[in-house]
Amino acid sequence: MNLLDESIVPEEAHAAKREAREFATEHIEPNAEAYYDSGEYPWEILEAGMETGLVAGNVAEEYGGRGFSLAETLAVAEEFYRADAGIGLTLQLAGFGTDIVEQYGSERQKERFLRPVGENEQLSGLGVSEPETGSDMAGMTTEARQEGDEWVLNGEKYWVGNGVEADWLTVYAKTGDDPDDRYGNYSIFIVPTDAPGYQAEHIPEKMAYRASKQAHITLDECRIPEDNIVGPEGAGFYMMAEFFNHGRTVVAGHGLGLAAAAIEEASAFVHDREAFGRTVDEFQSVQHDLADMRMEFESARALTWRAQEKVEQGDQPGYWAAMAKTTATEAATTCAERGMQLHGGRSVIDENRIARVYRDVRVPVIYEGANPIQRNLIYKQAPR
Repeated sequence: MNLLDESIVPEEAHAAKREAREFATEHIEPNAEAYYDSGEYPWEILEAGMETGLVAGNVAEEYGGRGFSLAETLAVAEEFYRADAGIGLTLQLAGFGTDIVEQYGSERQKERFLRPVGENEQLSGLGVSEPETGSDMAGMTTEARQEGDEWVLNGEKYWVGNGVEADWLTVYAKTGDDPDDRYGNYSIFIVPTDAPGYQAEHIPEKMAYRASKQAHITLDECRIPEDNIVGPEGAGFYMMAEFFNHGRTVVAGHGLGLAAAAIEEASAFVHDREAFGRTVDEFQSVQHDLADMRMEFESARALTWRAQEKVEQGDQPGYWAAMAKTTATEAATTCAERGMQLHGGRSVIDENRIARVYRDVRVPVIYEGANPIQRNLIYKQAPR
């Protein structure tokens, strides 16, 4: 069964997709259960991914990466997340936030920070969400003030991928206080994790995505050089909005990979199990459940790949990205729930992959903007 076939994928992304599938088959799938059980950071798999060039592949070739397009990044995401969401997220977060530096950063910033990530010598991360707010981008309270030739940051960031492991982060912080322009009050900074005043600790263990590590960061009079601000002061909100259009399209790929995994597991289980003298797949209600799962998945995948094209073309990217992210991650949730039901009592046994998929699908509906917020964006940005 190959639900993630290439027929819908642009030809430019076929090679990356095949590489990702081969890598996932060799490195992710055989180790997924062990890393889920242990909750350890998958350094060995990350390093193997670096050797193939699949990690931080979005960084431009000029700065040591492979210059992956959105289509290529999405194709890789489908394959990684079908194999395991936690390991997949670790691999994709290794270069998180680099797009912002590449698009808006100075040449010094690109050489100093972007190149080492592109050449797989460093890890990056992105700090946006806070303990008390995640979706309200104009409600963040972490502040940055300028003192001489330094910026001084104070506040907290939460759910930061690689907050402990990374060498540097792009951090979203408040630099203004204009009540009439709340979207113009934020800027983005490059914060080395060894900067004075930077402290990070892992968030307590999660029920899902256990092979991916998130951190709680405290910035206490954290001092960074003046020229570590990325782009113009006050433009941070708008830079993040554009960044999330690409990110949400990739998150749709996270949902597709998880949905494919749920369908594969459910289909294999009902075809192998017998009840009342016949295999479970012969019952019409089971066939209807599997048919519904396929329809949910194929509808979401068609929308996602259409959104990829629209976002890359800059054709109402916020609208299409929000629709793809919401539809695909909710399709994953639906498929996992039906998969659990088809497994019956065995669905709750940890050793069964469907239990892991079921837990993991609860996460993408939240990150990169919770789905209720995406519905707000869809309505507001819908063509009229």
